Amino acid sequence: MRSFRDRDRDPALRARRWAGGLALALVLPLAGCATGTGTGTGTDGDADSGRPGASSTAPAPSATAAPEVRAQLRVDGDIRQYLLHRPPAPAADGPRPLLVAFHGRGADAAELRAKTRLERAATARGMLVAFPEGLGRGWGAGTRATKQRPDPGLDVRFTEALIKHLVRTERADPRQVYVAGFSNGGSMALRMAAERPALLAGAASVSGQLPTGDAAVEPTGPVPVMVVYGADDPVRPLAGLPSPPPDPKEPILPTRSARDSAAAFAAAGGAGEPVTRQQKGCERTVWRLGKEAFGGSRRPDGTVQLLVVDDAGHTWPGSTVPPPEGFGPVSRALDATDTILDFLTGPGR
Repeated sequence: MRSFRDRDRDPALRARRWAGGLALALVLPLAGCATGTGTGTGTDGDADSGRPGASSTAPAPSATAAPEVRAQLRVDGDIRQYLLHRPPAPAADGPRPLLVAFHGRGADAAELRAKTRLERAATARGMLVAFPEGLGRGWGAGTRATKQRPDPGLDVRFTEALIKHLVRTERADPRQVYVAGFSNGGSMALRMAAERPALLAGAASVSGQLPTGDAAVEPTGPVPVMVVYGADDPVRPLAGLPSPPPDPKEPILPTRSARDSAAAFAAAGGAGEPVTRQQKGCERTVWRLGKEAFGGSRRPDGTVQLLVVDDAGHTWPGSTVPPPEGFGPVSRALDATDTILDFLTGPGR
């Protein structure tokens, strides 16, 4: 079997590999990681973004609104696309939780929807789900400016504008806004949690870590976070990627390890020492957020968690969609979709 470095030297294989998605206590029982089926801003002008720049073609919600719509939002002079899934209950029933889900590098909203089935599990919980489209099929998950992304804060502002827009137009509950993502999208979800903790009620990342080095992202406040990671990830190793391989289309950022990524959020949330337990299908480490968070701010009830999944690669555990060649196996011992949503929406997180 060729090593990760050998595979990286193979341009054809590297293209196939990155295209699939490089970039995505506790109320869950501690008896195991497996779950059941489950219930499953700019330069041009708008108040949505808090800056002069966001406008949208999304229709206003109604009792007969389509359950799925593709819409646009103008932010920072760019027309940004997103796919929105609405729960069956009409908006008149009250504000609804919102999940923003980021696809991996080289993928798109439809691919993440198929891989995760997040819209099914989330709408069964009465949640709105927005799948935004990244520029160039990727996300600016780090703070370093590059030739491809001279403005490293562009996607943070887009996400913030999208959330504010959906609060206004779809009656999303601003107190129940969550982000999640896979790979590069998982790192984007972590960046949002790090830089906009007051905007979010929780975040989850599958196969995504915090960027480091000159692109470092540092958590700035308390927020419940779950990091799900394959123990045998050949693309983004569990131990991080301090010296990433070059990529001709977009520089691949160096990252912290999965554990250090989670620990950074625990420290920002004033957490104490973690507790690690081996469970069916994974190893779970839990930090309970402290009464006082980083900077003296109060923090929400909750935890930071790291789930290292056995026999899993750079994949979404529980997915029925085959991963690209070179991404490793998909774990069947854990349903990442239900696990993440249970964590995000549970009373204790």
